[in-house]
Amino acid sequence: MTLYAATSNPGKLAEFAAAAQPSGITVLALPGLEAIPAPAEDAATFQDNADIKAVAYSLAVPGLLVFADDSGLEVMALSNQPGVHSARYADRRLPDGSNPPASLSGTLDERNNAYLLQQMESLPLSGSRTARFVCHLALARDGEILLRSQGSVEGEILRSPRGASGFGYDPLFLFPGLNRTFAELSREEKWRISHRGIAFRNLLQQCRLL
Repeated sequence: MTLYAATSNPGKLAEFAAAAQPSGITVLALPGLEAIPAPAEDAATFQDNADIKAVAYSLAVPGLLVFADDSGLEVMALSNQPGVHSARYADRRLPDGSNPPASLSGTLDERNNAYLLQQMESLPLSGSRTARFVCHLALARDGEILLRSQGSVEGEILRSPRGASGFGYDPLFLFPGLNRTFAELSREEKWRISHRGIAFRNLLQQCRLL
């Protein structure tokens, strides 16, 4: 069985492909993804955004099994923000119509991390810095949702980045069980405990029913 990942994120694609190998399932990048119009990810929940992407991209490649994920970070003290805005937290227009500070620089991941830390500057180092990573997956074929899965992992947000691996908010997300950030873990270590690993293993198990 071959599943096609509707993601242009090389970090995510590598994790999905490596995790699927032991199950005998092949994960490939969705062919021609860059030429397919990206659907609007404007839903209020991770699951609805994953559904939107899976349906839209599966319609563009008839007959193929296409899965999409929507994932992000929820910080409890920030009313579960960045949430569905995690991917472009530093660049999104704020509810009052203004933009985040123009002083932020670097890659998108670096700007997102810096903006998150700005939002959390007044919070204590522990207790109110509780956060969770969340991932929702949807598998579709020809515009029909066939399977869904989800996963989450609890942790804390540090005051400064640690580690050089991973992507996104990984350098700020401390997993208390190991006292290391996701950016300090190997791909294999991270996959065993991560939100995306939990959700994808569940999806692979469900694939046996197809």
